[in-house]
Amino acid sequence: MCGIAGKINLKSTEPIDPNLIYHMLDAIHHRGPDDNGVFANNQVGLGSARLSIIDLAGGRQPICNEDDTIWIVFNGEIYNYLELRSELESAGHVFRTHSDTEVLVHLYEERGHDWLLQLNGQFAIALWDQRQHTLILARDRLGVRPIYYTVNGGFLLFASEAKALFAHPGIKAELDPVSLAQVFTFWTTLSPRSSFRNILSVPPGHYVTITNGDIKVNQYWQLDMTANCDSPRSLDESAERLRYLLNDAIRLRLRSDVPIGAYLSGGLDSSSITALTSRHIETRLKTFSIAFGEQAFDESHYQNATNKFLKVENCAIQCKLKDIGEAFPQAVRHAEMPLLRTAPVPMFLLSRLVHEHGFKVVLTGEGADEILGGYDIFKEAKMRRFWARQPDSKLRPLLLRRLYPYINMMAFGGDAYLKTFFGRNLANTDDPFYSHQLRWQNTARCWRFFSAEVQEAVKGYDPLVELAESLPSGFKTWDPFAQSQYLEITIFLSEYLLSSQGDRMGMAHSVEGRYPFLDPRVVDYSVGLPAHLKMYGLREKAVLKRAMSRLLPPETINRYKQPYRAPIRSVFFGENCPEYVAECLSPENLREAGYFNPETVAGLSAKCGSEGRVSETEEMALVGILSVQLLHSMWRS
Repeated sequence: MCGIAGKINLKSTEPIDPNLIYHMLDAIHHRGPDDNGVFANNQVGLGSARLSIIDLAGGRQPICNEDDTIWIVFNGEIYNYLELRSELESAGHVFRTHSDTEVLVHLYEERGHDWLLQLNGQFAIALWDQRQHTLILARDRLGVRPIYYTVNGGFLLFASEAKALFAHPGIKAELDPVSLAQVFTFWTTLSPRSSFRNILSVPPGHYVTITNGDIKVNQYWQLDMTANCDSPRSLDESAERLRYLLNDAIRLRLRSDVPIGAYLSGGLDSSSITALTSRHIETRLKTFSIAFGEQAFDESHYQNATNKFLKVENCAIQCKLKDIGEAFPQAVRHAEMPLLRTAPVPMFLLSRLVHEHGFKVVLTGEGADEILGGYDIFKEAKMRRFWARQPDSKLRPLLLRRLYPYINMMAFGGDAYLKTFFGRNLANTDDPFYSHQLRWQNTARCWRFFSAEVQEAVKGYDPLVELAESLPSGFKTWDPFAQSQYLEITIFLSEYLLSSQGDRMGMAHSVEGRYPFLDPRVVDYSVGLPAHLKMYGLREKAVLKRAMSRLLPPETINRYKQPYRAPIRSVFFGENCPEYVAECLSPENLREAGYFNPETVAGLSAKCGSEGRVSETEEMALVGILSVQLLHSMWRS
């Protein structure tokens, strides 16, 4: 795991200054505190800040081939590198190290542009082919690891994080109004857009080639929700196949020259990873958990039950309101994106705990809910479609009471509220965004806090139109469950969760997360399963529950899905209110930044400071406004 950075001349032939690359690496030192290195000539400069995990002595980057014509810097892990190395050695390639990085160099030599499809891993790669005068920037299939780039005059800069690009005096950090519109709709930007003007992200499953000043974006992989699985389709046989694939994904992800731990939330996904991982290692597995003082967010009871059953060694961090408030600005700085939830902050604190215990690598359960249908949004869409068949029914809307049991929905107005809220656009079942429209419309209500300048900048812009243009050609013909899964995987998981709650919060403290559920084989198999094996009636992740039924306690298998959340209003208002809140929300600072209307924000602030009920949208707006103001102040020139 590393942070990478570099520069390529598009027009100039002036030699690349290595000091610039080192300066960029300093900005992302947290991603690779163990070592750094730079290769530079008159065309390109490549830099790596290394977090040593595999081949601690010999894996220093940049790494080249036998005749020094191909150079690479690489952020991530290739889990099947040993199998690939064996094939390459049989083909005559000579290796100097035992690292997975060097495998990439020789694989590119051997396979050309088909090399990326051979990789089982998570990666952001910068490869320089001197013979073709081509720089390749590549990103893994689901976007676990980030890579950004920007063009400025006669050169292109790239880096693992935007803050490294800002190390160049010609690159300014300016938030993009269209990006704000996307974040305040989807919780994230849509690749290739980033939060900042003129800074682009290599989209998941894509690579960018830069040859003699010509820049091309190429797609090498796309999520296929219609792929056929080669396994039997009974629940038992499907569960057995899933368990086998997941078990092998864990085996590959335990390849490391440093100790590996695991995150344990107490839910089915992380407990499954913990249970299977424990079977692969001889020592007692070390797990790390988050506990909250507020009962509505706390899952420590389930964590303790799983710990006791699996006999793992657990270490938990108690996240207090004050802790979340104090760490929020740091989390925003590392996320480099406006946040609409405080949930990334406890993950930031958790990775710090992992670092303090001397661990660099943790296995986690991210991705299971998306690929196996675990979220309540899938139930919501299923219930609404059932209701839409008889929209005048008085009984069918009552099923909505079963949604979100961890929130007292009835306290918001009873059945009348549920019917009004979930009944919006009920009959529009042909809408490709049917499953997510309510969520996105609810979030987009935050647009009312934008300043007149931002409102004017996004006038006539509809994020859903841009999203619709990016959908696969056959999307409208897919099963509704497949449509909703595709949206959840490609937007919520790839663009938000794996970044703002994953890579950025882990790497803030030099901790690498590994995701067995996102092994390409597990993903392909899971998304291709029939919908009823993923959601049986309203029982989420039925196939995973069957797969793990003998390896986990019944309490873990049968518990109702509780999504990971963190407190919001009580963090920023009340006795623990951080000092920066008043500063960020002051009319003077709001006017200076120019993103939000001071009058409407003042109304929101007054409401949050009172004892009345604050809606979910208002809490999202509060977090979003604070994070935008913090981002603005952090890189203000």
